[in-house]
Amino acid sequence: MPAPPPALRRFAIGVHPKIPEAAGLAAEIAQFLDAHGAAARYGALQDADLTDRLRQGAFDAMIALGGDGTMLRAGHVCAPSRVPILGINLGRFGFLTEVRREEWRGVLERVLAGDYWIERRMMLRAEHVAEGSPRDAWDVLNECVVGRGEIVRPVRLTAEIDGRYLTTFVADGVIAATPTGSTAYALAAGGPILPPTLRNILLVPLAPHLSVDRAIVLDEGSSVRLTVHTDHQATLSVDGHPPHRLHDGDAVSVRAADHSADFIRVQDPGYFYRNLTARMNQNPSIGAER
Repeated sequence: MPAPPPALRRFAIGVHPKIPEAAGLAAEIAQFLDAHGAAARYGALQDADLTDRLRQGAFDAMIALGGDGTMLRAGHVCAPSRVPILGINLGRFGFLTEVRREEWRGVLERVLAGDYWIERRMMLRAEHVAEGSPRDAWDVLNECVVGRGEIVRPVRLTAEIDGRYLTTFVADGVIAATPTGSTAYALAAGGPILPPTLRNILLVPLAPHLSVDRAIVLDEGSSVRLTVHTDHQATLSVDGHPPHRLHDGDAVSVRAADHSADFIRVQDPGYFYRNLTARMNQNPSIGAER
């Protein structure tokens, strides 16, 4: 019989700063938690004081108010400290969020009573290597994309798996995604949908030209290295952040990160496929993801 989940009594509430209703809802949730014997502090996810206190162990859980982009930011902040995240959807699709806005009171009552479970999701560690030396590194919850810059010309990307040559892509780029990211950019590019609790890296080429044009799922524990061969612009983008410039001969190494993102769930473990079909049947012309 699995051990009961830990009691959660200290909450950080992270809001998307560009969603007008998020701050008001955060204040309402904080008041609700206080009335139920819990403590809460809220602020923008970019608030240095909030995130510093989170990393110092001041909170048991994070409540993220926004869409999937907000959940990505929360994952980056919370994963190193193993702080679980409960997402309340104020965006459109909400692949990562757990709770619809109108349901939050009932869900929080269940969470405070210990009626929840933790879903652990793999993250990646992406490292930029230039002239044989590491330059920058990022934690990745959805995907990193190595590809062309503003010039509409393909780049050549040599892919190595666990140090062994795989292929050379001639394409707009290559996505290296987590199973979580398989329902994001990788899905739009024609990649497969992976169950979120797997620990495999997914490679998906973007507009390949006379090269491998199928997605590849790597074995659990494998790493990939993508080396850029180009005489024009190339970039690396991590979880939709602004692009990082790459040059001819630079490489991006991707492996499983040392930590994972923990999500608080109250739905049954079969929720993923049920929610997947519901989300994908939504009218894409309604609303905007935030």
